[in-house]
Amino acid sequence: MNISQITAEQLEVFIFILLRVSAMVVTIPIIGNRVVPVRIKAGLSLMIAFLLFPFIKIHLPYLGIFSLIGGMIGEVIIGIIIGLAGRLAFAGVQIAGQLIGFQMGFAIVNVFDPITSEQVSIMAQFQYLIAILIFLAVDGHHVFLYAIAESYRIIFPLDFHFSAELAQSIIEISKDIFIIAVKIGAPIITALLMTSIGFGLIVRTVPQINILIVGFPLKIAIGLILIGLTLPLFIKIMSMVFLNFGDKLNILLHLM
Repeated sequence: MNISQITAEQLEVFIFILLRVSAMVVTIPIIGNRVVPVRIKAGLSLMIAFLLFPFIKIHLPYLGIFSLIGGMIGEVIIGIIIGLAGRLAFAGVQIAGQLIGFQMGFAIVNVFDPITSEQVSIMAQFQYLIAILIFLAVDGHHVFLYAIAESYRIIFPLDFHFSAELAQSIIEISKDIFIIAVKIGAPIITALLMTSIGFGLIVRTVPQINILIVGFPLKIAIGLILIGLTLPLFIKIMSMVFLNFGDKLNILLHLM
């Protein structure tokens, strides 16, 4: 393509493409994390936009300033919705890790998360890193790259519409945060809760035992053992979540 022959209309189309792609890139999991340099995100957005531009045949009508701004905002919203939808699964993993860590006695044992620049539970960070490895292992990042190209087949620029059905679908996907957290954390949390009940019965039976000294390291050991034993279940649950995410993205795109 000869850059000197690009018309104003083609440049406008490219800007619309770049806006949607950039919004996706900065919000999707892993690539959109803060630890990824801005230059890499910008370069990746430009590269994807250049690759898509020759294959997207769009003829934009004449737009006034307000219509142009509204269309740009719509393109950004499309990218943000798709990107943030992918982050919800990881949010469920972190919630499960925080609940597990709390039951193990790690309520104040936090580490610095360079991705969010906040203090997070050490167990939440551990499970989050495992989820990232699973995400890459099942090619979850390919789903988002496919969604970027597929979105232009389903939603042309200026065609974005926010409907009640779309809002309901976003709420349904947000609900998966708690479902994922319960599926991952329920076996370990239940076992640790039963352990605490057992410690309470022991204290009532043998009050001479200092349950704080005995129980604290024992709950940590039981928690770590249970995390290791339930790791295959964790991998299975997250693999199914990431593999089925493409269908949810397809529904979101059609509702937009």
